[in-house]
Formats: sequence, structure tokens, C-alpha cells
Amino acid sequence: MILYQLQCDSEHQFEGWFKDSQAFDMQAKRKLLTCPVCGSTQVSKALMAPRINKSKNVSHSMAGDTSPSKGINVSRQNEELRKKLKELRTEIEQNCDYVGNQFAEEARKIHYGEVEEKSIYGEASLEDAKKLVDEGVDFTPIPWLPKENS
Repeated sequence: MILYQLQCDSEHQFEGWFKDSQAFDMQAKRKLLTCPVCGSTQVSKALMAPRINKSKNVSHSMAGDTSPSKGINVSRQNEELRKKLKELRTEIEQNCDYVGNQFAEEARKIHYGEVEEKSIYGEASLEDAKKLVDEGVDFTPIPWLPKENS
């Protein structure tokens, strides 16, 4: 599995996990990738910076930068993203069947035509998600915020 930083044509950035670079290319070509902020299917790989863990004492603004606009900008983006994720969760809960930790099994049944096609959501381990990708089962991992934080 590989993690890519992605960007839509409106310059919203988000992350996506893929089996390999070919899996990303295939999904992008088939317009299966969508921006979680605006829904655009014009998605490409963005430049990635290495992740660096910061200590809890570091401010939220960029180190050495005293400009307040960056901190406000990041905060506003976080609020916007949280709002969109909350809306997405509500939409999914209202329109999809919850299958809990049976997600991988149920997704396979749908993929192989063993049951009627329907929209489902639930939980899957990273190992199960990798196996689904290997089998060509189409699904989208979604960052799920706990209800008290959504």
C-alpha cells in the first residue's frame, strides 16, 4: 500500500491509499477518485512533504513564521473539512446500510454478485482493505470522525 497526497482541480488537498501507483492511475483515469471537499473528479498527485511529528509545545503556525494569517487559514480549512466530513457521514448513514466489521465480507459478496448490489459502510482492518484492493473490489476509505468531534 502507498499513501499519496492528492489534489483536485480546485487545489483542495487530501490523502489516499492505493495498492500501487498503477492503482492510482487506473482510478484517476476512470474518475473514481473524488475530492472530499468539493466532489471534483479531476484529481492528481500533489507534492508531498515528509511528515514530521511536532512536540505539543510547538504552535500551530509554521515554525519561525509569525504571520497570523497562516494559523487562521489552517484553522478555517480544518473547520471547513470537519463540516464536510460531518455532512458526508450524515449522507452515508442516511443512504447506506451499516454492516459493521463485516464490511470486507459484504463488499466481496456485492463485488462477486452473490447478493444484490447496494451501498454499504462499515469497518475493515488494514489487512482486509489490502486484500479487497488486491481482489479489485471497488471501495473508498473515508476518514470517519467520532460523532462528538464531527
